[in-house]
Amino acid sequence: MNLQARVVIVGGGVMGTSIAYHLASAGVRDVVLVERDELAAGSTSRAAGGVRAQFSDELNIRLGARSLEAFDRFGEEIGHDIGLHRVGYLFLLSTPEQVASFEQSVRLQNSLGVPSRLITPEEARRRSPLITTEGLLAAAYSPDDGHCTPEAVVHGYAAAARAHGARILRHTEVTGIERHGDTLTAVTTTLGRIATDTVICAAGPWSRAVGAMAGVDLPVQPLRRQIAVTEPVTGLPPKLPMTIDFTTSLYFHAEGPGLLVGMSDPDEKPGFATDTHDRWIPRLYEAMRHRAPALLDLRRTGGWAGLYENTPDHNALIGEATSPSRFLYATGFSGHGFLQGPAVGEVVRDLYLGRAPFLDVGPLSADRFAADAPRPEANLV
Repeated sequence: MNLQARVVIVGGGVMGTSIAYHLASAGVRDVVLVERDELAAGSTSRAAGGVRAQFSDELNIRLGARSLEAFDRFGEEIGHDIGLHRVGYLFLLSTPEQVASFEQSVRLQNSLGVPSRLITPEEARRRSPLITTEGLLAAAYSPDDGHCTPEAVVHGYAAAARAHGARILRHTEVTGIERHGDTLTAVTTTLGRIATDTVICAAGPWSRAVGAMAGVDLPVQPLRRQIAVTEPVTGLPPKLPMTIDFTTSLYFHAEGPGLLVGMSDPDEKPGFATDTHDRWIPRLYEAMRHRAPALLDLRRTGGWAGLYENTPDHNALIGEATSPSRFLYATGFSGHGFLQGPAVGEVVRDLYLGRAPFLDVGPLSADRFAADAPRPEANLV
């Protein structure tokens, strides 16, 4: 197979399909997306599905808020039901330092139009009755946040991108990127060569290898995160928010008639393993015992493992390489990529077209690490 493309997108998760849709719907012809497995088979399908604008970094707040607007009109614009539940996000805060940090974040969020606020432990328990308030000082809550179905978003964007003329190659692995001097000339794949002068890397945890093919350093490191799903829970409030104990990182939200539960494992070592194991369960149960003891009585009925794509400052890499020309990237989202997919698709479209995006993402360039200008995000899950 020998193809020609204006632009080749590497990666068929939420970033790749969002970028493909935004490019194709803007009239860019010959957009080709290459995915080595099924669409959404990587990190997107393993995400918890949370969508929010409650961040500490102005860029993340604006990307999150812009994406929430897009998720809200997804059914109308894209024609797919994504199971969006605007039930809010609830961060449980147990130390004066956490409260001070979130007070600052809430002020910034409010200045950007996000209706977040600090609430009392008692109100937090009314909204999320499975928790205990012992040791809680406050909570941060925004009603606009929530969760939806990641695979539905990907398949919606993919169908809309195809309808606008984009081509999607599944089960096709990128094996190399050819260049002549500073100019990209082709992407080689297991199906053949695709002549192109533009490559967009949206390969999630595998982005470092894709960048290396073009001579671009994308400091992305994969880290396994696990999720458990519980049996049905009677009496769950219909607006149960995504609830996060900020001290332990324990989180849960409604998943069908049961709950989706997860937390970080500080003993997890970087790598591409996505098998599940029970080493994290004692720490998970300890966090439950401390903050949501009602969860201890629930039987686990399923679960999965996926990969975070972490950067050194746990913030995204979005931009265009200085060399070679026309190598763009959107990766390294460190756990908040799914929720920013719609807005990042817009941004990358505009970077490709040479017009100013709605948001200056220059501070998220991969070059920031060489320039010793990291941009840490504090409100991580």
